[in-house]
Amino acid sequence: MTHLRRAATLPVAFFRRPAEVVAAELLGMVVVSSVGGEFTEGRVVETEAYLGYDDPASHGYLHRRHARNEALFGPPGSWYVYLSYGMHWCANLVCQRPGLASAVLLRALEPLAGLDLMRRRRGGVVDRELCSGPGKLTQALGITRNLDGSRMLGSDVLVRRPGAMEAFGVTATPRIGITKAADWPLRFCLAGSSWTSRKETGGGSRRPPAR
Repeated sequence: MTHLRRAATLPVAFFRRPAEVVAAELLGMVVVSSVGGEFTEGRVVETEAYLGYDDPASHGYLHRRHARNEALFGPPGSWYVYLSYGMHWCANLVCQRPGLASAVLLRALEPLAGLDLMRRRRGGVVDRELCSGPGKLTQALGITRNLDGSRMLGSDVLVRRPGAMEAFGVTATPRIGITKAADWPLRFCLAGSSWTSRKETGGGSRRPPAR
């Protein structure tokens, strides 16, 4: 079973593309965590793209580089994990090429396996709240700063294709919880999913800069 999951893991080439493309195409993929030797799994239903140098909402805006965001400037297909509001870990996958600080934030998952463990980690919340936000899903999957800078391939948290890819729609909306470039339509949701962090709100009012 483990061998099959690893065999289907997304290749580095998947992440060598613009973050907005990766963010949309990550929908429907499956995140598999074996942190601490315990297994959890969830389907990606919501993501956000952060474009790096040109994106005022990105941690890599104008290539502002420091110890805490060093992993963001790493190779495609690696993890960037940061602490939000001093409370919650947020997990991102680096895109394009090293040095661009382009990444996709995992915003919400549909729980698929290891739900009892997720419930314990999340303190007994209702299943709808297990992974319905970036800080919630990292807690449910056991993701911490320890993952920061790791190549996704070979790490304790993998992203793989589902066994059978179903057809679904994608909705793009403005990103959530930011004040800069807040109208850019870089939040992507699996249309009709009840597992997203909040209700879909429609497209943004203007496009991000051309890449």
